[in-house]
Amino acid sequence: MANKAIIAGASGLIGSSLLDLLLNNPGYDAVLVLVRKELPIKNSKLTQLIVDFDKIEDYNKSITGDVIFCCLGSTKKKTPDLSEYRKIDHDYPLKLAQIALNNGIKQYHLVSSIGADPASSNFYTKMKGETENDIIKVGLTSLHIYRPSALMGDRKESRPLESISVAVMKIINPLLFGSFKKYRSIAASTVASTMYKQSLKKEDGVIIYPSDQIQQLS
Repeated sequence: MANKAIIAGASGLIGSSLLDLLLNNPGYDAVLVLVRKELPIKNSKLTQLIVDFDKIEDYNKSITGDVIFCCLGSTKKKTPDLSEYRKIDHDYPLKLAQIALNNGIKQYHLVSSIGADPASSNFYTKMKGETENDIIKVGLTSLHIYRPSALMGDRKESRPLESISVAVMKIINPLLFGSFKKYRSIAASTVASTMYKQSLKKEDGVIIYPSDQIQQLS
């Protein structure tokens, strides 16, 4: 039976690694990416759907498959308007979850964040926690939530402060043991690898993966 995966956020750090895995491994026969502009990639498995995420419901009939991987996300630097930031990190993933339910898409894999908590006083972790909770309420058959720590990988845009923090984390990582292991930085490709592998297991329910577990499962 053919397996079809859908990726939202395929141009990002995790999404691009995941797309590479899906296209170059036998687990999926077809891959649909939801993008604002076409990616410079050609592959017989790949279909690109140019969408306006503000009107994602308009593409409902085209968003069909077995699994949705939601790797959408922004930063305060890229999206200083907090209402726009929330729209990308909360509203779009939630709308996709609702489309998944309506279209009978069994699995939904969400990239969240370490510290996600709707009761947090921090805007980012509060928003991530609310996103998780709201998607859980949608009632999907199989919902996988990944909470990675600081991500490592080659970004397209320059982020000097992030480069410094990554260098610092490489020194700190070995010092984080026990319950603190989940705070170690993690490669985006590792997150993508775990998402891919867990999707093939076809497990039902709501499953949450802290960063150290993501590392172990990759």
